[in-house]
Amino acid sequence: MSLMEKQLGSVSANRPKPAAVGRIQSLHKLRLQENLLAYLFMAPSLLLFGVFLFYPLLQSIYLSLHLTDPRGRIAEFVGIENFQELFLSERFYQSLKVTLSFTLLTVPTCILLALLLAALTQSKLRGMRVFQFIFSLPIAISVGTGSVIWMMLFHPSVGTLNYFLSLAGISPIGWLTDPAWALLSVSVMTVWMTLGFNYIVLLSGLQGVPEEIYDSAKIDGSGPIRTFVQLTLPLISPTLFFVAIVSVIGAFQSFGQMHILTKGGPMYTTDVVVYNIYQDAFINFRFGIGSAQALVLFAIILVLTLLQFTFFEKKVHYQ
Repeated sequence: MSLMEKQLGSVSANRPKPAAVGRIQSLHKLRLQENLLAYLFMAPSLLLFGVFLFYPLLQSIYLSLHLTDPRGRIAEFVGIENFQELFLSERFYQSLKVTLSFTLLTVPTCILLALLLAALTQSKLRGMRVFQFIFSLPIAISVGTGSVIWMMLFHPSVGTLNYFLSLAGISPIGWLTDPAWALLSVSVMTVWMTLGFNYIVLLSGLQGVPEEIYDSAKIDGSGPIRTFVQLTLPLISPTLFFVAIVSVIGAFQSFGQMHILTKGGPMYTTDVVVYNIYQDAFINFRFGIGSAQALVLFAIILVLTLLQFTFFEKKVHYQ
């Protein structure tokens, strides 16, 4: 047999058989059908994301490059002048400072309080479900309803808080009218409002820890505090990480309670970035500068989220 015949024989031997080719084609066809079915199920969500997320984002980018007239209509292309004006504005830096202070007041307090309540009520003792129901209640109350409730509590003359202070011989406090107390008062209301969600998530994380771990810790002579710090916290670190990210994003996006309780005052002490965007865009009809602020806020939240993933995810222990 010649060399050429041997090569032709080897090529024909390595060539896929018709049956194998048919199976490969059928697998590709099946995979294509599964992908099309998956995209079909995802289509409603993609449509909603496109209408309520991607389109507003593109529209914000477009508006941030233009000036608008008093009626909010496009008047002139200005490029990055809106961003330049924004970064030269003292009010923007003031609102950013207020937002950071508000975040520092609410996020750690709410997480620690929710973790404490979840740790105290995670046991299956009789009556614990009543406390779990009570601590979860704020999640069912909207921002508007909660703000109205706390507005009555903070009322300077007929509010419940000042009534108890008067019983103790303390002069009334202008909770929402005093610049020294306004941001703290709104922060207290926000902690109460977001406590329900954080409590439910952290309680679920604590209840997901296997009982065998606690039994082994008791056999080794570990006390409750040591067990909680060295065993429980590492095991629920993914839950804590999730709650921290969601809480920071929610704090930077807070608006309703400021709008109802203080209108950004007194003296801009509760004028967070989102409320500043609302004032510029929907009160003064400066949609260009409002859109520029919205994009800067988006960038700040994105950077903070990436920093949390970069530095804090390393300490998260996934099971």
